[in-house]
Amino acid sequence: MATAHSRGAARLMISPAVLLLLGWMLIPLSMTIWFSFQRYNLLMPGMEQFTGFDNYEYFLTDPAFFAALWNTLALVGGVLLITTIGGVLLALLLDQPMWGQGPARILIIAPFFVMPTVSALVWKNMFMNPVNGLFAHIAKFFGAEPIDFLGEIPLLSIILIVAWQWLPFATLILLTAIQSLDREQLEAAEMDGAPPLKRFWFITLPHLSRAATVVILIQTIFLLSVFAEILVTTNGGPGYESTNIAYLVYAQSLLQFDVGGGSAGGIVAVILANIVAIFLMRMIGKNLDA
Repeated sequence: MATAHSRGAARLMISPAVLLLLGWMLIPLSMTIWFSFQRYNLLMPGMEQFTGFDNYEYFLTDPAFFAALWNTLALVGGVLLITTIGGVLLALLLDQPMWGQGPARILIIAPFFVMPTVSALVWKNMFMNPVNGLFAHIAKFFGAEPIDFLGEIPLLSIILIVAWQWLPFATLILLTAIQSLDREQLEAAEMDGAPPLKRFWFITLPHLSRAATVVILIQTIFLLSVFAEILVTTNGGPGYESTNIAYLVYAQSLLQFDVGGGSAGGIVAVILANIVAIFLMRMIGKNLDA
């Protein structure tokens, strides 16, 4: 009886937070779904009209959508590749005893705490500027022609900027996993004459598989909605070369004032993100059960 009373009291106490969370999520989502079926332009208030699935058809058949979808997949895949491989290498390096290990770990983790807009501005003006940027000065020093990164290879440039910011997160998770590895296995393999590369491939790497799966899952969820770096650096250009789904929804809603089309794009983005999340959750579940 007392247990049932305690459970009832606990549910009553957390119910305000649950209701607030549901309202915070469901009300905007419901409004977005409602607007996605309307012809609603901010320049023509009071002219709303129900159009059914016309907004979805327009968004899904727009050539910009396929370009944005490809850019989104390329952005997510490129950042995951760089951060996962780079995270493993940095974690192995930081796990070695060396002088100044503590400050080195802090410096490597620091970029994760920099705001996306700030990091994008730093990369745009201090590193990738074709006239006064660091990379331009390095190219001129070696007698080469400076590259306009954001103009010639905009998507790759954004991948590098985002990967720089997420690399510390992957390194931190993978470093924690390496430090939990049973050292006796490595010592036994070393005594049996196994070279360092084989010890890494057959012992360390399988141990890191779960941590790497967690890194991929968490990063993918956030990388699908990368926006600030694109807005600050390229504005989705040139053309649609660096436009992803999130920026396309922004351009449709706020640059073209088409709330209906932008809402339809937002719902499509949510559906795609959930499909990816479900796939990754199943993958991580199989990994953890293995």
